[in-house]
Formats: sequence, C-alpha cells, structure tokens
Amino acid sequence: MDTKLITYAIPCYNSAEYMDACIESILACNRPDDIEIIIVDDGSTKDNTLEKARVWESTNPGVIRAIHQENGGHGAAVMTGLENARGLYFKVVDSDDWLDNDANMRMLDKLASFDEPIDLMLVNYVYEHTADNTQEVMKYTRMLPVDQLFTWDDCGHFGLTKYILMHSVIYRTQMLRDCGLTLPRHTFYVDNIFVYVPLPHVKTIYYLDVDMYRYFIGRDDQSVNESVMMSRIDQQLRVTRIMIDAVQLPGDVPEKRLERYMENYLSMMMCICSIFLRMINTVDAEDERDAIWRYLKENNSDVYRRVRHSVLNMGTNLPT
Repeated sequence: MDTKLITYAIPCYNSAEYMDACIESILACNRPDDIEIIIVDDGSTKDNTLEKARVWESTNPGVIRAIHQENGGHGAAVMTGLENARGLYFKVVDSDDWLDNDANMRMLDKLASFDEPIDLMLVNYVYEHTADNTQEVMKYTRMLPVDQLFTWDDCGHFGLTKYILMHSVIYRTQMLRDCGLTLPRHTFYVDNIFVYVPLPHVKTIYYLDVDMYRYFIGRDDQSVNESVMMSRIDQQLRVTRIMIDAVQLPGDVPEKRLERYMENYLSMMMCICSIFLRMINTVDAEDERDAIWRYLKENNSDVYRRVRHSVLNMGTNLPT
C-alpha cells in the first residue's frame, strides 16, 4: 500500500462520547493523500466505540483504518498503531484531545518540505481546562531554535517545568521501530516511555512554533487526576523502572545537553513517585518509596547520587 506522509494513531477505549471531535479535527486538513488515521479500539465494552470506528473507516476509505484488539491498555494500542502505520511520521492523538487545523496544516507542509526525513518534530501543546474554559500554552521558544533544523548540541536549558511530552512530538516512524520501543500492557503513564526512550536515537530535530495539540483536562476519571494517580501508583513505579533500565546515563547518551535533559526528566519521575507515595502515607507506601530509590541506586549509581540531591528530590524525601 502507498506510503503516507504521516500516521495519526488514536487509541480508543470506551471513547464513543468524544472520539468524533478528535477524528474530525484531523480530517479538517483535507489532505487524504498525505494522512492516515488508525483508530485502535482497545477492547471497548461499555459503548459503541468499535462500531463508530468502522463507520469512520467505511466513509473514509484509504484514509482511516479501524483496528480492534483485546484490551491491552494505552501502550498496547499505541504499539498497534505503530506496527500498522504506513506514514513516514507517527503522531499519537488521544481520543479525548484534538488538533488545531491551521497548525496541523502548517506542520504537514513543513514535514513535506524536507529533502531528507528528520527524526523528530516538536510543536506546542495547549492545556484546555474545561472547568473554567481557560487555556495554557506550553512553548519551547526559550529552549529550542525556532523554525530551523538543529541537533541536541544546539538546545538551550530546559527549566524544571518544561518537558517534551507525547502531545508535542512527531517522530519518524522507522526510527521508533529501529530503536526497539516497547510499551508495557495494561499500564498507564506509558507516554513517558514513548517520549524518553527514543531520544538518544534522535539526530535531527525541527521545532515549529505552532499551538497544534489541544490537551483536554478536567474529567474526574483522567489518569492525571490526583486521586487516580494515587490509586495507580504501582503503574507509575513500573514505568519509572522501565525508564531507568532503558537508558544508562550518561553512557548511552553522548550529547551532554541531552544527557542533562534526560537526567532531569528521570528526576521528575522519581519526584512524582516520592510525592504520591508520601501522600498515600502508609507503611507499605513508605517501603515502596525506599524500594524505587534503591532500584535506581542499584541500576545506575551515578545518576542516583545526582538525582537524589537534585532540587526536585531534596525536599520530597526528607523524613518529615
């Protein structure tokens, strides 16, 4: 089958209520020769997600494909999208989020203009706070060269609140496959693995300063809800251990600025684990907090010393 410029993978699980808006926002670019959308129904049981996906496929032949699988979680759905992608580039769009059309078209134009495929394009993302109808735009203009090809050596300093997230990345599809990316099944928070593990394999980057990805935030059952994160702390710990194992710092990352960024990202992950385990405030949770730090020390002692004494983690691990 013909190669497309980009594949948008949409993991869906009981998403019938909001998936249409997501799909419509991508189709609005009206570029059927350039795009494909893979809707992955991850074993939905409570609504007609699969039926909707098949209707979208039948009304958009050659552009939309519907794939049904047994429930395996968000990571399994992303991997199914990656395995079946025909696009030169690969973008994950969660089914309750959407894309700004003007920004998406600019992104497509830029991707199509490169003589040689790049490994990573970055765009801005926007927190859409539905409770009070406010927006918060997350940009990289102070850290990255704008509208030009660059490498990690050209990057500036990332602040403690600035990270490359799944919302902002468009990876070259074959690069993701070649780096051996694997996401665990039945696990939330795998987006951290998705953006972290491929970074040492990225050699060419382009940052397009457009507010493309719109990240819906405000539902009580979202994975980033505080009470939900506390109930799923075991999955946060699992993801953090996978990240510790996947990249040995600094040895696996020759670019110093990238190595420093990845260390800060890992520090943030350790901080999240520590904070939520402290909030749970049980003997078992305290044992788990000790265990995750011990795991980092045993598997990467150099990083352990720096991360343990970082600004993020000094306060969160005091006995009080």
